[in-house]
Amino acid sequence: MRTRLLPLLIVLMAGVLLALGIPLGVITAGVEQQRVVVDRIDDSARFASLAQFVTARPESATATKSPDEDERRATLSAELARYHDLYGIRAGVFYRDHTPMARAPEDLPVPREGEGAQAFSEALAGRRSHDPHQIWPWDTGGRIPVASPVIRDGDVVAVVVTDSPTDQLRSRILHGWLLIAAGEFAAMLVAVAAAFRLTGWVLRPVRVLDVASHDIATGRLKSRVAATAGPPELRRLARSFNEMADNVEEVLEQQRAFVADASHQLRNPLAALLLRIELLALELPDGNEEIAAVRTEGKRLARVLDDLLDLALAEHAPADLQLTDVAALAAERVDSWRPLADDKGVRLRYEGLSAVTGWADPVALSSALDAVVDNALKFTPPGEPVTVDVAPDGESVRITVADRGPGLADDELARVGDRFWRSGRHQNVSGSGLGLSITRALLAAGGATIAYAPHPPHGLQVTVTVPRTAP
Repeated sequence: MRTRLLPLLIVLMAGVLLALGIPLGVITAGVEQQRVVVDRIDDSARFASLAQFVTARPESATATKSPDEDERRATLSAELARYHDLYGIRAGVFYRDHTPMARAPEDLPVPREGEGAQAFSEALAGRRSHDPHQIWPWDTGGRIPVASPVIRDGDVVAVVVTDSPTDQLRSRILHGWLLIAAGEFAAMLVAVAAAFRLTGWVLRPVRVLDVASHDIATGRLKSRVAATAGPPELRRLARSFNEMADNVEEVLEQQRAFVADASHQLRNPLAALLLRIELLALELPDGNEEIAAVRTEGKRLARVLDDLLDLALAEHAPADLQLTDVAALAAERVDSWRPLADDKGVRLRYEGLSAVTGWADPVALSSALDAVVDNALKFTPPGEPVTVDVAPDGESVRITVADRGPGLADDELARVGDRFWRSGRHQNVSGSGLGLSITRALLAAGGATIAYAPHPPHGLQVTVTVPRTAP
Protein backbone atom coordinates (compact mmCIF):
# COMPACT_ATOMS: atom_id res chain seq x y z
CA MET A 1 0.00 0.00 0.00
CA ARG A 2 2.90 2.36 0.73
CA THR A 3 4.14 2.01 -2.87
CA ARG A 4 0.75 3.27 -4.07
CA LEU A 5 0.27 5.96 -1.43
CA LEU A 6 3.76 7.51 -1.53
CA PRO A 7 3.79 8.41 -5.27
CA LEU A 8 0.43 10.11 -4.85
CA LEU A 9 1.68 12.21 -1.93
CA ILE A 10 4.96 13.01 -3.69
CA VAL A 11 3.17 14.10 -6.88
CA LEU A 12 0.85 16.34 -4.87
CA MET A 13 3.75 17.90 -2.96
CA ALA A 14 5.73 18.38 -6.17
CA GLY A 15 2.71 20.11 -7.72
CA VAL A 16 2.40 22.44 -4.73
CA LEU A 17 6.10 23.28 -4.81
CA LEU A 18 5.98 23.95 -8.55
CA ALA A 19 2.87 26.10 -8.12
CA LEU A 20 4.80 28.17 -5.59
CA GLY A 21 8.22 28.02 -7.23
CA ILE A 22 7.29 29.09 -10.77
CA PRO A 23 5.57 32.36 -9.71
CA LEU A 24 8.42 33.00 -7.29
CA GLY A 25 10.92 32.59 -10.12
CA VAL A 26 8.95 34.98 -12.32
CA ILE A 27 8.74 37.51 -9.47
CA THR A 28 12.48 37.15 -8.83
CA ALA A 29 13.28 37.86 -12.48
CA GLY A 30 10.93 40.86 -12.48
CA VAL A 31 12.47 42.30 -9.29
CA GLU A 32 15.99 41.95 -10.66
CA GLN A 33 15.06 43.64 -13.92
CA GLN A 34 13.13 46.40 -12.15
CA ARG A 35 16.21 47.12 -10.06
CA VAL A 36 18.24 47.54 -13.25
CA VAL A 37 15.58 49.72 -14.89
CA VAL A 38 15.32 52.00 -11.83
CA ASP A 39 19.08 52.34 -11.76
CA ARG A 40 19.13 53.29 -15.46
CA ILE A 41 16.34 55.81 -14.89
CA ASP A 42 18.41 57.43 -12.15
CA ASP A 43 21.43 57.54 -14.44
CA SER A 44 19.36 59.01 -17.28
CA ALA A 45 17.96 61.67 -14.93
CA ARG A 46 21.49 62.61 -13.87
CA PHE A 47 22.63 62.93 -17.48
CA ALA A 48 19.50 64.92 -18.29
CA SER A 49 20.30 67.36 -15.49
CA LEU A 50 23.77 67.87 -16.97
CA ALA A 51 22.36 68.28 -20.47
CA GLN A 52 20.00 71.03 -19.28
CA PHE A 53 22.92 73.45 -18.98
CA VAL A 54 24.07 72.86 -22.54
CA THR A 55 22.51 75.74 -24.47
CA ALA A 56 20.84 75.25 -27.80
CA ARG A 57 23.34 74.38 -30.45
CA PRO A 58 24.19 77.08 -33.01
CA GLU A 59 22.15 77.19 -36.17
CA SER A 60 25.27 77.27 -38.34
CA ALA A 61 28.71 75.85 -38.14
CA THR A 62 30.23 79.35 -38.11
CA ALA A 63 28.36 80.39 -35.01
CA THR A 64 30.52 81.26 -32.08
CA LYS A 65 30.35 79.06 -29.01
CA SER A 66 30.93 80.46 -25.54
CA PRO A 67 33.62 78.87 -23.37
CA ASP A 68 31.03 77.94 -20.72
CA GLU A 69 28.96 76.04 -23.24
CA ASP A 70 31.97 74.13 -24.48
CA GLU A 71 32.93 73.29 -20.90
CA ARG A 72 29.44 71.96 -20.06
CA ARG A 73 29.35 69.90 -23.25
CA ALA A 74 32.81 68.51 -22.51
CA THR A 75 31.74 67.63 -18.96
CA LEU A 76 28.69 65.77 -20.29
CA SER A 77 30.80 63.89 -22.86
CA ALA A 78 33.35 62.98 -20.21
CA GLU A 79 30.65 61.65 -17.88
CA LEU A 80 29.13 59.55 -20.66
CA ALA A 81 32.54 58.18 -21.66
CA ARG A 82 33.44 57.33 -18.04
CA TYR A 83 30.02 55.71 -17.60
CA HIS A 84 30.53 53.55 -20.69
CA ASP A 85 34.06 52.58 -19.71
CA LEU A 86 33.05 51.67 -16.16
CA TYR A 87 29.80 49.81 -16.73
CA GLY A 88 29.87 48.92 -20.42
CA ILE A 89 26.53 50.70 -20.90
CA ARG A 90 26.07 52.72 -24.07
CA ALA A 91 24.56 56.15 -23.41
CA GLY A 92 23.92 59.29 -25.47
CA VAL A 93 22.07 62.59 -25.52
CA PHE A 94 20.32 63.44 -28.77
CA TYR A 95 18.48 66.53 -29.90
CA ARG A 96 14.93 66.27 -31.12
CA ASP A 97 16.12 65.94 -34.70
CA HIS A 98 18.22 62.91 -33.70
CA THR A 99 21.54 64.71 -33.92
CA PRO A 100 23.90 63.90 -31.06
CA MET A 101 24.72 66.31 -28.27
CA ALA A 102 27.13 63.85 -26.66
CA ARG A 103 27.48 60.07 -26.72
CA ALA A 104 29.67 57.16 -25.73
CA PRO A 105 30.80 55.38 -27.75
CA GLU A 106 31.10 57.90 -30.54
CA ASP A 107 29.35 55.65 -33.06
CA LEU A 108 26.22 55.15 -30.91
CA PRO A 109 23.23 55.61 -33.25
CA VAL A 110 19.76 56.85 -32.44
CA PRO A 111 17.46 53.84 -32.02
CA ARG A 112 15.32 53.51 -35.10
CA GLU A 113 13.25 50.38 -34.34
CA GLY A 114 12.08 48.12 -31.59
CA GLU A 115 11.78 49.06 -27.96
CA GLY A 116 14.61 51.63 -28.25
CA ALA A 117 12.73 53.63 -30.89
CA GLN A 118 9.51 53.43 -28.86
CA ALA A 119 11.33 54.63 -25.73
CA PHE A 120 12.86 57.53 -27.68
CA SER A 121 9.45 58.55 -28.99
CA GLU A 122 7.92 58.44 -25.52
CA ALA A 123 10.72 60.59 -24.15
CA LEU A 124 10.18 63.16 -26.95
CA ALA A 125 6.58 63.33 -25.80
CA GLY A 126 7.79 64.29 -22.32
CA ARG A 127 7.24 60.89 -20.68
CA ARG A 128 9.65 58.41 -19.25
CA SER A 129 9.86 55.34 -21.42
CA HIS A 130 7.80 52.34 -20.40
CA ASP A 131 9.39 49.28 -18.81
CA PRO A 132 11.10 47.01 -21.38
CA HIS A 133 10.00 43.43 -21.90
CA GLN A 134 11.12 40.85 -19.36
CA ILE A 135 14.61 39.47 -19.86
CA TRP A 136 15.08 35.74 -19.20
CA PRO A 137 18.35 33.83 -18.69
CA TRP A 138 18.12 32.35 -22.18
CA ASP A 139 17.73 35.78 -23.91
CA THR A 140 21.39 36.03 -24.91
CA GLY A 141 20.82 38.94 -27.31
CA GLY A 142 18.48 40.96 -25.13
CA ARG A 143 19.10 44.66 -24.31
CA ILE A 144 17.42 47.11 -21.93
CA PRO A 145 16.80 50.54 -23.51
CA VAL A 146 15.74 53.42 -21.23
CA ALA A 147 15.05 56.98 -22.41
CA SER A 148 14.41 60.15 -20.40
CA PRO A 149 13.54 63.64 -21.68
CA VAL A 150 15.79 66.68 -21.22
CA ILE A 151 13.44 69.53 -20.32
CA ARG A 152 14.37 73.19 -20.39
CA ASP A 153 11.86 75.98 -19.84
CA GLY A 154 9.05 73.38 -19.97
CA ASP A 155 10.03 72.05 -23.39
CA VAL A 156 11.71 68.78 -24.36
CA VAL A 157 14.95 69.83 -26.07
CA ALA A 158 16.76 66.49 -26.08
CA VAL A 159 16.52 62.85 -25.04
CA VAL A 160 18.93 60.81 -22.92
CA VAL A 161 19.16 57.18 -24.11
CA THR A 162 20.88 54.30 -22.29
CA ASP A 163 21.27 50.88 -23.86
CA SER A 164 22.32 48.28 -21.27
CA PRO A 165 23.66 44.77 -21.82
CA THR A 166 21.92 41.99 -19.88
CA ASP A 167 24.74 39.57 -19.05
CA GLN A 168 24.90 40.46 -15.37
CA LEU A 169 21.10 40.65 -15.11
CA ARG A 170 20.69 37.20 -16.61
CA SER A 171 23.38 35.84 -14.29
CA ARG A 172 21.62 37.25 -11.24
CA ILE A 173 18.27 35.89 -12.39
CA LEU A 174 19.78 32.46 -12.98
CA HIS A 175 21.50 32.57 -9.59
CA GLY A 176 18.19 33.45 -7.95
CA TRP A 177 16.47 30.60 -9.77
CA LEU A 178 19.17 28.18 -8.64
CA LEU A 179 18.62 29.27 -5.04
CA ILE A 180 14.87 28.75 -5.46
CA ALA A 181 15.47 25.33 -7.03
CA ALA A 182 17.82 24.37 -4.20
CA GLY A 183 15.24 25.51 -1.65
CA GLU A 184 12.49 23.56 -3.39
CA PHE A 185 14.71 20.49 -3.63
CA ALA A 186 15.43 20.70 0.09
CA ALA A 187 11.72 21.23 0.76
CA MET A 188 10.96 18.21 -1.43
CA LEU A 189 13.40 16.06 0.54
CA VAL A 190 11.81 17.18 3.79
CA ALA A 191 8.35 16.53 2.34
CA VAL A 192 9.35 13.04 1.16
CA ALA A 193 10.80 12.24 4.58
CA ALA A 194 7.61 13.53 6.20
CA ALA A 195 5.55 11.46 3.74
CA PHE A 196 7.53 8.35 4.69
CA ARG A 197 6.93 9.00 8.37
CA LEU A 198 3.27 9.81 7.78
CA THR A 199 2.58 6.74 5.66
CA GLY A 200 4.51 4.58 8.12
CA TRP A 201 2.45 5.96 10.99
CA VAL A 202 -0.79 5.40 9.10
CA LEU A 203 0.05 1.98 7.65
CA ARG A 204 1.79 0.42 10.67
CA PRO A 205 -1.53 -0.59 12.27
CA VAL A 206 -2.64 -1.98 8.89
CA ARG A 207 0.48 -4.16 8.70
CA VAL A 208 -0.06 -5.34 12.25
CA LEU A 209 -3.67 -6.17 11.39
CA ASP A 210 -2.52 -8.08 8.32
CA VAL A 211 -0.02 -10.13 10.36
CA ALA A 212 -2.62 -10.86 13.05
CA SER A 213 -5.19 -11.86 10.41
CA HIS A 214 -2.66 -14.23 8.83
CA ASP A 215 -1.87 -15.73 12.23
CA ILE A 216 -5.53 -16.35 12.96
CA ALA A 217 -6.08 -17.76 9.46
CA THR A 218 -3.23 -20.24 10.01
CA GLY A 219 -4.58 -21.40 13.36
CA ARG A 220 -2.82 -19.08 15.86
CA LEU A 221 -6.06 -17.84 17.39
CA LYS A 222 -4.36 -16.11 20.32
CA SER A 223 -2.90 -13.42 18.05
CA ARG A 224 -4.16 -9.92 18.86
CA VAL A 225 -3.45 -6.31 17.87
CA ALA A 226 -2.26 -3.56 20.24
CA ALA A 227 -4.67 -0.67 19.62
CA THR A 228 -2.20 2.03 20.70
CA ALA A 229 -0.69 3.39 17.46
CA GLY A 230 -1.94 5.07 14.30
CA PRO A 231 -4.93 7.30 13.59
CA PRO A 232 -8.01 7.07 15.82
CA GLU A 233 -9.99 5.29 13.08
CA LEU A 234 -7.40 2.52 12.82
CA ARG A 235 -7.22 2.20 16.61
CA ARG A 236 -10.98 1.67 16.66
CA LEU A 237 -10.57 -0.89 13.86
CA ALA A 238 -7.90 -2.69 15.91
CA ARG A 239 -10.20 -2.86 18.93
CA SER A 240 -13.03 -4.17 16.75
CA PHE A 241 -10.66 -6.75 15.26
CA ASN A 242 -9.67 -7.95 18.74
CA GLU A 243 -13.32 -8.25 19.73
CA MET A 244 -14.04 -10.23 16.56
CA ALA A 245 -11.04 -12.51 17.19
CA ASP A 246 -12.20 -13.11 20.77
CA ASN A 247 -15.69 -14.04 19.56
CA VAL A 248 -14.34 -16.31 16.82
CA GLU A 249 -11.99 -18.04 19.24
CA GLU A 250 -14.81 -18.53 21.72
CA VAL A 251 -17.15 -19.97 19.07
CA LEU A 252 -14.45 -22.34 17.75
CA GLU A 253 -13.59 -23.40 21.25
CA GLN A 254 -17.25 -24.16 21.94
CA GLN A 255 -17.46 -26.11 18.69
CA ARG A 256 -14.36 -28.15 19.50
CA ALA A 257 -15.55 -28.79 23.02
CA PHE A 258 -18.92 -29.93 21.70
CA VAL A 259 -17.35 -32.32 19.19
CA ALA A 260 -14.95 -33.72 21.77
CA ASP A 261 -17.60 -34.05 24.47
CA ALA A 262 -20.14 -35.55 22.07
CA SER A 263 -17.60 -38.06 20.75
CA HIS A 264 -16.52 -39.01 24.24
CA GLN A 265 -20.05 -39.24 25.66
CA LEU A 266 -21.32 -41.35 22.76
CA ARG A 267 -18.60 -43.96 23.09
CA ASN A 268 -20.01 -45.51 26.28
CA PRO A 269 -23.59 -45.94 24.93
CA LEU A 270 -22.15 -47.22 21.66
CA ALA A 271 -19.97 -49.75 23.49
CA ALA A 272 -23.01 -50.91 25.44
CA LEU A 273 -25.02 -51.16 22.22
CA LEU A 274 -22.32 -53.23 20.52
CA LEU A 275 -22.20 -55.51 23.55
CA ARG A 276 -25.99 -56.04 23.40
CA ILE A 277 -25.68 -56.78 19.67
CA GLU A 278 -23.09 -59.46 20.43
CA LEU A 279 -25.39 -60.94 23.10
CA LEU A 280 -28.27 -60.87 20.65
CA ALA A 281 -26.12 -62.60 18.04
CA LEU A 282 -25.72 -65.54 20.41
CA GLU A 283 -29.47 -66.13 20.26
CA LEU A 284 -29.56 -66.13 16.45
CA PRO A 285 -28.38 -68.77 14.03
CA ASP A 286 -24.78 -68.55 12.83
CA GLY A 287 -24.25 -66.59 9.60
CA ASN A 288 -27.24 -64.30 10.04
CA GLU A 289 -26.70 -61.51 7.51
CA GLU A 290 -28.66 -58.84 9.36
CA ILE A 291 -26.71 -59.17 12.58
CA ALA A 292 -23.46 -59.09 10.61
CA ALA A 293 -24.52 -55.83 8.89
CA VAL A 294 -25.52 -54.31 12.23
CA ARG A 295 -22.17 -55.32 13.71
CA THR A 296 -20.31 -53.74 10.77
CA GLU A 297 -22.21 -50.45 11.00
CA GLY A 298 -21.62 -50.33 14.74
CA LYS A 299 -17.88 -50.73 14.28
CA ARG A 300 -17.91 -48.06 11.57
CA LEU A 301 -19.73 -45.69 13.91
CA ALA A 302 -17.11 -46.36 16.58
CA ARG A 303 -14.33 -45.46 14.12
CA VAL A 304 -16.13 -42.23 13.19
CA LEU A 305 -16.41 -41.23 16.83
CA ASP A 306 -12.73 -41.98 17.41
CA ASP A 307 -11.76 -39.90 14.35
CA LEU A 308 -13.98 -37.02 15.48
CA LEU A 309 -12.27 -37.02 18.85
CA ASP A 310 -8.84 -37.13 17.18
CA LEU A 311 -9.83 -34.22 14.90
CA ALA A 312 -11.01 -32.10 17.83
CA LEU A 313 -7.75 -32.80 19.67
CA ALA A 314 -5.65 -32.08 16.57
CA GLU A 315 -7.29 -28.69 16.01
CA HIS A 316 -6.94 -27.74 19.69
CA ALA A 317 -3.49 -29.01 20.63
CA PRO A 318 -0.56 -26.59 20.00
CA ALA A 319 2.37 -27.82 17.94
CA ASP A 320 5.65 -28.75 19.66
CA LEU A 321 8.01 -27.59 16.92
CA GLN A 322 11.52 -29.04 16.92
CA LEU A 323 14.40 -29.27 14.49
CA THR A 324 13.61 -32.70 13.10
CA ASP A 325 15.38 -35.07 10.70
CA VAL A 326 12.44 -35.35 8.33
CA ALA A 327 14.16 -37.92 6.10
CA ALA A 328 14.88 -40.26 9.02
CA LEU A 329 11.32 -39.89 10.33
CA ALA A 330 9.82 -40.65 6.89
CA ALA A 331 12.08 -43.69 6.45
CA GLU A 332 11.05 -44.93 9.90
CA ARG A 333 7.35 -44.65 9.04
CA VAL A 334 7.93 -46.54 5.77
CA ASP A 335 9.61 -49.37 7.71
CA SER A 336 6.65 -49.47 10.12
CA TRP A 337 4.12 -49.80 7.28
CA ARG A 338 6.12 -52.24 5.16
CA PRO A 339 4.71 -55.44 6.80
CA LEU A 340 1.17 -54.35 5.97
CA ALA A 341 2.24 -53.44 2.43
CA ASP A 342 3.92 -56.84 1.99
CA ASP A 343 0.79 -58.53 3.25
CA LYS A 344 -1.26 -56.72 0.57
CA GLY A 345 1.34 -57.33 -2.11
CA VAL A 346 2.15 -53.60 -2.53
CA ARG A 347 5.77 -52.56 -3.05
CA LEU A 348 6.33 -49.80 -0.46
CA ARG A 349 9.77 -48.18 -0.68
CA TYR A 350 11.62 -45.09 0.45
CA GLU A 351 13.60 -43.20 -2.23
CA GLY A 352 14.54 -39.94 -0.49
CA LEU A 353 17.75 -38.56 0.97
CA SER A 354 19.23 -40.05 4.08
CA ALA A 355 19.12 -36.80 6.13
CA VAL A 356 17.14 -33.57 5.62
CA THR A 357 16.22 -31.37 8.58
CA GLY A 358 13.15 -29.19 9.02
CA TRP A 359 11.06 -27.59 11.75
CA ALA A 360 8.10 -29.81 12.66
CA ASP A 361 6.25 -31.49 15.48
CA PRO A 362 7.60 -35.06 15.23
CA VAL A 363 4.47 -36.65 16.69
CA ALA A 364 2.09 -34.67 14.47
CA LEU A 365 4.23 -35.26 11.36
CA SER A 366 4.42 -38.99 12.09
CA SER A 367 0.64 -39.17 12.46
CA ALA A 368 0.16 -37.23 9.23
CA LEU A 369 2.55 -39.53 7.31
CA ASP A 370 0.77 -42.57 8.76
CA ALA A 371 -2.55 -41.28 7.46
CA VAL A 372 -1.14 -40.52 4.00
CA VAL A 373 0.69 -43.85 3.65
CA ASP A 374 -2.34 -45.76 4.97
CA ASN A 375 -4.52 -44.00 2.40
CA ALA A 376 -2.05 -44.88 -0.40
CA LEU A 377 -1.94 -48.55 0.62
CA LYS A 378 -5.75 -48.76 0.72
CA PHE A 379 -6.17 -47.74 -2.92
CA THR A 380 -3.06 -49.29 -4.50
CA PRO A 381 -3.71 -52.70 -6.08
CA PRO A 382 -1.32 -55.61 -5.44
CA GLY A 383 1.87 -55.55 -7.46
CA GLU A 384 1.93 -51.74 -7.80
CA PRO A 385 4.45 -49.50 -6.02
CA VAL A 386 4.00 -46.80 -3.38
CA THR A 387 7.04 -44.51 -3.11
CA VAL A 388 7.98 -42.03 -0.40
CA ASP A 389 10.50 -39.34 -1.34
CA VAL A 390 12.06 -36.61 0.81
CA ALA A 391 14.03 -33.73 -0.74
CA PRO A 392 14.89 -30.11 0.13
CA ASP A 393 13.03 -27.44 -1.84
CA GLY A 394 14.45 -23.98 -1.08
CA GLU A 395 13.20 -22.86 2.33
CA SER A 396 11.17 -26.04 2.86
CA VAL A 397 11.38 -29.84 2.86
CA ARG A 398 9.12 -31.69 0.43
CA ILE A 399 7.78 -35.15 1.36
CA THR A 400 6.10 -36.86 -1.62
CA VAL A 401 3.97 -39.99 -1.33
CA ALA A 402 3.00 -41.36 -4.75
CA ASP A 403 0.81 -44.38 -5.41
CA ARG A 404 -0.48 -46.23 -8.48
CA GLY A 405 -4.11 -46.44 -7.43
CA PRO A 406 -7.10 -45.29 -9.48
CA GLY A 407 -6.41 -41.64 -8.64
CA LEU A 408 -8.95 -38.82 -8.56
CA ALA A 409 -10.57 -36.54 -11.14
CA ASP A 410 -9.87 -32.81 -11.15
CA ASP A 411 -13.15 -31.94 -9.41
CA GLU A 412 -12.44 -34.60 -6.79
CA LEU A 413 -8.93 -33.27 -6.13
CA ALA A 414 -10.50 -29.94 -5.10
CA ARG A 415 -12.45 -31.70 -2.34
CA VAL A 416 -9.75 -33.97 -0.93
CA GLY A 417 -9.37 -33.26 2.77
CA ASP A 418 -12.94 -32.09 3.33
CA ARG A 419 -14.54 -33.63 6.37
CA PHE A 420 -16.52 -36.81 5.70
CA TRP A 421 -15.92 -36.52 1.95
CA ARG A 422 -15.14 -39.67 0.01
CA SER A 423 -15.15 -40.32 -3.69
CA GLY A 424 -18.21 -42.14 -4.99
CA ARG A 425 -15.89 -44.76 -6.49
CA HIS A 426 -14.37 -45.60 -3.09
CA GLN A 427 -17.46 -46.12 -0.95
CA ASN A 428 -16.66 -49.83 -0.62
CA VAL A 429 -13.29 -49.04 1.00
CA SER A 430 -13.29 -48.82 4.78
CA GLY A 431 -12.83 -45.39 6.34
CA SER A 432 -14.68 -42.43 7.82
CA GLY A 433 -13.54 -39.65 5.48
CA LEU A 434 -11.80 -37.83 8.35
CA GLY A 435 -8.24 -39.15 8.05
CA LEU A 436 -6.94 -36.49 5.66
CA SER A 437 -8.84 -33.77 7.53
CA ILE A 438 -7.00 -34.79 10.70
CA THR A 439 -3.74 -34.80 8.72
CA ARG A 440 -4.31 -31.26 7.48
CA ALA A 441 -5.11 -30.03 11.00
CA LEU A 442 -1.98 -31.66 12.44
CA LEU A 443 0.25 -30.15 9.75
CA ALA A 444 -1.32 -26.66 9.87
CA ALA A 445 -0.59 -26.37 13.59
CA GLY A 446 3.14 -26.56 12.79
CA GLY A 447 3.15 -24.37 9.69
CA ALA A 448 3.28 -27.31 7.25
CA THR A 449 0.99 -27.83 4.27
CA ILE A 450 -0.40 -30.73 2.26
CA ALA A 451 -1.30 -30.77 -1.45
CA TYR A 452 -2.75 -33.32 -3.85
CA ALA A 453 -2.04 -33.87 -7.55
CA PRO A 454 -2.44 -36.61 -10.19
CA HIS A 455 0.38 -39.14 -10.57
CA PRO A 456 0.49 -40.00 -14.30
CA PRO A 457 -0.41 -42.34 -15.86
CA HIS A 458 -2.70 -43.14 -12.92
CA GLY A 459 -2.58 -42.67 -9.19
CA LEU A 460 -2.41 -39.91 -6.59
CA GLN A 461 0.58 -37.85 -5.46
CA VAL A 462 0.43 -36.28 -2.00
CA THR A 463 3.03 -33.61 -1.14
CA VAL A 464 3.69 -32.55 2.47
CA THR A 465 5.78 -29.37 2.80
CA VAL A 466 7.63 -28.67 6.07
CA PRO A 467 9.45 -25.35 6.68
CA ARG A 468 13.24 -25.47 7.13
CA THR A 469 13.49 -22.19 9.05
CA ALA A 470 12.52 -21.64 12.66
CA PRO A 471 9.08 -20.09 13.16
